Amino acid sequence: MHDPRVLLDPATDAARKLARKGYSLDTASLESLLARRNAAIQRGDEARAEAKRVATSVKGASPQERPALVERARELKGVVAAAEEEHRTLDAELTDLLLGIPNLPADDLPDGTSDADAEFVRSWGDPDAAQGSADHVDLGEKLGILDLPRATKLSGPRFAVLRGRGAKLERALARYFLDLAEGNGYTEFSVPTLVNATTMTGTGQLPKFEQDLFKTGVGDRELYLIPTAEVPLTNLHAKETLALEELPLAYTAHTPCFRSEAGSYGRDTRGLVRLHEFSKVELVRIVDPARSREELELLVTHAEAVLQGLGLAYRVVKLAAGDTSFSAQVTYDLEVWLPGQQAYREIASASDFGTFQARRAAIRTKAKDGARGFAATLNSSGLPIGRTLVAVLEQGQQPDGSVRIPEALVPYTGFDVLTPL
Repeated sequence: MHDPRVLLDPATDAARKLARKGYSLDTASLESLLARRNAAIQRGDEARAEAKRVATSVKGASPQERPALVERARELKGVVAAAEEEHRTLDAELTDLLLGIPNLPADDLPDGTSDADAEFVRSWGDPDAAQGSADHVDLGEKLGILDLPRATKLSGPRFAVLRGRGAKLERALARYFLDLAEGNGYTEFSVPTLVNATTMTGTGQLPKFEQDLFKTGVGDRELYLIPTAEVPLTNLHAKETLALEELPLAYTAHTPCFRSEAGSYGRDTRGLVRLHEFSKVELVRIVDPARSREELELLVTHAEAVLQGLGLAYRVVKLAAGDTSFSAQVTYDLEVWLPGQQAYREIASASDFGTFQARRAAIRTKAKDGARGFAATLNSSGLPIGRTLVAVLEQGQQPDGSVRIPEALVPYTGFDVLTPL
């Protein structure tokens, strides 16, 4: 969430920046709402100050003066109550408006609104090394590790069942990811997958993206299934003040993730690429805002280390301003090569949110000299299990229909090859 004064400061150039994300900032409405709220606050403060003076005067007033002073005190009490009510109403309106305004994209992002406008950063590995172009669904079914029809029977489309060595490979990937994260200094957490609306609001999922979430309840509590562990991990420090010198904090968690994927269609709905339920290892960093871009570059290398350790060919791109998420100011996508599609496809996103999420979640900082501010937050997948499994199958396929397992996973799986049934 933004400081409205910063949005209205000409030096911020907020309207132009937000236009790059396709958002039209109504500065006149924002300025009017802020002015009316501030006027209500001022009226209340002035009435309270006068009421205090009147109360003092009543004590020393003559019997003739006292009734008028008492009546004035009663009037001022009403003025204060009305001003406070107006303040609450206008403050709620202002908050609702600010919660719907995206983060400002960084100036160095390319213009554009789609992945075609992304800026190439670097690539790693040889996409031509794969010895086949079969799709992961065909591979998984022939190997006997993937059962989509039974998943559909259980839950409907866009769910998956992994069987035998496929389930073991999924578990191995999660353990490998977590071990790498620990080696890079991340503390592992086990967190709830059901969270309240305040928690979802803190990281920007609410109110804008409620249609993409699964909502349920426990008794009279309204709860949401998390779309990513970023939500609970970041909000661990909601409404807290962190010592600036103790940052950065680096957290990781392996959780199921739930997304309605409203509006998605086509080839991504086949197989493991875009499911309603999937598991993922998430990386979250809470840092000094002055170092957030430097921390983002470090975070990207941590996500890349996973792909490099598995020997998977990939590339890194910087997203265009209009293609960055609601909460992000900068996003790098890691795109893994999928021989079955003959294309690079997103496997992870690493984003710098600046202080945007911290303002929403009230994650504050305090320096040794007493200076106060808000933390910066960052996150990246480290990685989604299903999409990584897709890449392992497709890049590891052999001419005889078998799949070679990356050497780094063998200690976790106990096998180095998957063979057809």
